[in-house]
Amino acid sequence: MYQTFTMKEKIKQIFVLLIPILITQLGMFSMVFFNTIMSGKYSSSDLAGVAIGSSIWNPIFTGLSGILMAVSPIAAQRIGEKKNKEVASVVTHGIYLAFFIAFFVILIGFFFLDPILETMNLPPSVQQTAHDYLTGLSFGIIPLFIYNVLRSFIYALGKTRVVMVILLCSLPVNFFLNYVLINGHWGFPELGGAGAGYATSVTYWVIAGITAYIIKTSDLFSVYLSLKQFKQFSLDKCMEILKIGVPMGLSIFFETSMFAVVTILISKFNITTIAAYQSALNIVAFLYMIPISISMAQTVLVGFEVGAKRYQDARAYSWLGIYLAIFIAFITGILVVLFRYQVAGLYSNETAVINVTAQFLIYALFFQISDAIQATALAALRGYKDVNLAFIMTLIAYWLICLPVGYLLSHHTGLGASGYWIGLTIGLLAAGIGLSIRLIYIQKRKFSSVQLESLIS
Repeated sequence: MYQTFTMKEKIKQIFVLLIPILITQLGMFSMVFFNTIMSGKYSSSDLAGVAIGSSIWNPIFTGLSGILMAVSPIAAQRIGEKKNKEVASVVTHGIYLAFFIAFFVILIGFFFLDPILETMNLPPSVQQTAHDYLTGLSFGIIPLFIYNVLRSFIYALGKTRVVMVILLCSLPVNFFLNYVLINGHWGFPELGGAGAGYATSVTYWVIAGITAYIIKTSDLFSVYLSLKQFKQFSLDKCMEILKIGVPMGLSIFFETSMFAVVTILISKFNITTIAAYQSALNIVAFLYMIPISISMAQTVLVGFEVGAKRYQDARAYSWLGIYLAIFIAFITGILVVLFRYQVAGLYSNETAVINVTAQFLIYALFFQISDAIQATALAALRGYKDVNLAFIMTLIAYWLICLPVGYLLSHHTGLGASGYWIGLTIGLLAAGIGLSIRLIYIQKRKFSSVQLESLIS
């Protein structure tokens, strides 16, 4: 990364970081895409089981990974401050936390997975697939969390293409394993939807191994890390990451768990509705990779400029990311609505599932714009390391607006399951507005402090 002086240079820099991140995110999402598509082609029951399993796993994974993502803004600010030696400490303690968190998740899953699934009153075949899918996925939790720390470190240095290449190299492995383990081809066991979990776990080990090897052998990265640094454990360094990471993780958890709860509530409908909702959500989540990629680039760039005390540049990157995300969400939303039946047909061969999926996708345009605003405004605040109030705002928006409004519309109007989509859109828009107001306040305060310091000096 480097200092920019014009808007043209800023646009160029954000795209230099953004495009590899986007390709990486699409690559990560394509694993979920392969899981969903191949499970759906295998049977509707397996698709529903993978959907339920994903609805349980996603909020846990994204919430806890959000804690580890704090490595990125902290390291970026250290780099902006030219405190390069402190970057190594942030990364090594991030890896320690990754181990602790992954072990904790596996332990909790061992004791509580079956009771959670039993309370959902699922059809036996769906429950069994969800259980087996999550069991397979559990074998890849440790490398996945470590990879997220290493990826955040690489992003903080602005070397996003490295992560992109690693992901692209691993995708054929994931596709092949999904194909043979779900369908039982070429001598592999026929596991149905559960095979997607095992395929994903093996892929996580491959990705983490390649990333660690590159960091160890490349002078660009190895200058920050060595095995000796892992002997210098400090609780204070872990607490520094947790202080920023826990609110970040909770914000992400409240968003993803909201979607998970909606999935669970919709599981009370028939299998066709469950499969259609999961398909529609999969499509919207695929497109969400664009604003989430913009937000990752935003966090690094804003953090870098804040660390260098260039607050005007940090402000410019913040709003550039928000405007870019809204524009792209508008374009993609229009396309999804226009071609909703064709897109829905990618996920199922069953006419009933396609029709219900297409009905859900009518709301995609407004949903995507609302989600783009809240994702990028939240990312800009993370660059300023302002995360506590953002966490409270997301809690209110997701759980006190999204879910109640969605439930009321779904069960007390004629909208049915579509009511949840409207509730989600309203809540995300409320979050976006609140976070944007907070961002304006933070930027004015930071800019005022710079002016005051200049006058004093």
